[in-house]
Amino acid sequence: MENKDFFQHFEASVKSACQIDPSLFEKYDVKRGLRNSDGSGVLVGLTNVGQVIGYEKEGDKVIPVPGRLLYRGIDIEKIVEGFQKDNRHGFEETVYLLLSGKLPGREDLDYFTKYLASLRPLPDEFTKDMILSMKGRNVLNILARSVLGLYTLDDNPDNISTDNMIRQSLNMIAKFPTIVAYSYQALRHMFQGKTLSIRHSQPNLSTAENFLYLLKGDCNGFSKIEADLLDLLLVLHAEHGGGNNSTFTMRVTSSSETDIYSAITSAIGSLKGPLHGGANVRVLEMMENIKSNVKDWKDEEEVKAYLLKILNKQANDFSGKIYGIGHAVYTISDPRAAILKNKARELAIEKGRLDEFELYALVEKITPEVFRIFKGEKSTKVVCINVDFYSGFVYSCLDISKELYTPLFAIGRVAGWCTHRIEELTFSAKRIIRPAFRFVYGNREYIPIDNRNY
Repeated sequence: MENKDFFQHFEASVKSACQIDPSLFEKYDVKRGLRNSDGSGVLVGLTNVGQVIGYEKEGDKVIPVPGRLLYRGIDIEKIVEGFQKDNRHGFEETVYLLLSGKLPGREDLDYFTKYLASLRPLPDEFTKDMILSMKGRNVLNILARSVLGLYTLDDNPDNISTDNMIRQSLNMIAKFPTIVAYSYQALRHMFQGKTLSIRHSQPNLSTAENFLYLLKGDCNGFSKIEADLLDLLLVLHAEHGGGNNSTFTMRVTSSSETDIYSAITSAIGSLKGPLHGGANVRVLEMMENIKSNVKDWKDEEEVKAYLLKILNKQANDFSGKIYGIGHAVYTISDPRAAILKNKARELAIEKGRLDEFELYALVEKITPEVFRIFKGEKSTKVVCINVDFYSGFVYSCLDISKELYTPLFAIGRVAGWCTHRIEELTFSAKRIIRPAFRFVYGNREYIPIDNRNY
């Protein structure tokens, strides 16, 4: 048997062995994807870190409500309002809040910010060996292997005492932007023929400002509003409860008491999957498609008709999906999207892209009605845009390449990942996470090798 024939035969067997009768999931009341029948997540744990609210109980009923996101019990809208009112960046303060459970005073925040900045540099040989010498076409992949490489530089990598986990977490949070920026510069040089630019971090800059500096190479190469928007996105991405796939992956892996480097790498692997990360890229590509096929961007009926074509798998990527719409928890609104939209409009005006922004706003406005038309008048499903709807537009206004969209999410979310890890491993009743699967393949007799005639 030739290799091709063997693998076709083998593939058919593998596919057959994976088939499960769909009715069995209902028979055994299986919570597929750890989801209840109404789509909400199965309650599998408790946390003090973050809360995502899209529903509330009213008597015996669960009703959709405007979305809220709380970090350590504080509404994200209030957090953002606080640092924007002071005309300062908020990511460092957010990291402090997530890890400690408290908002820092000015003196503590100043010390904490300087300490994080001191951890940003990577050893020269590490940059050369892990990022520049090993060619990589995907920034998240380079980030994952670099995180594993940092294990070798840690004198106490497997120690899960609280003080050591705090030390490791701050090191990871500080180094993520540097690794991502260097990885992108290496990718551009190796595969796009661009000049290789590896710059030293600037300790006097905020995390957002420093990342833009590492990317663009000039502190005057970006405006204040550009740095403000990137900082805001890092804050909005920093935490989203324990149920999102990458954070849950972090907690599952950490529950085995493995090292932080292995646990973070598993979370990055989860985020790299197209069903978790990368939605903002697909939104951007969808909007480019709409811009190319809709003549009048302000004509509601023309835009509505094209969105219906998308839902009917007649346009864009023929998936039948309007990207950036809908969320597992939020129904009426995603608070992150509402916050981002306001600042995105300011950026659009500065960049001369207000018409494009208003097309986004129009799609946001009419999509719920388009869904009702598509689903039929009896449909009661409530949908809203999510944070990914505007984030890709913001990144494009910042002249940030698509290869960096999901890695930037990781730069923000690593703060939440580390916080959940510490909580998982310091809780007094900790147990390794082990859900159950029911076996339904059936019992079979062992057949001696000479009698196997299939």
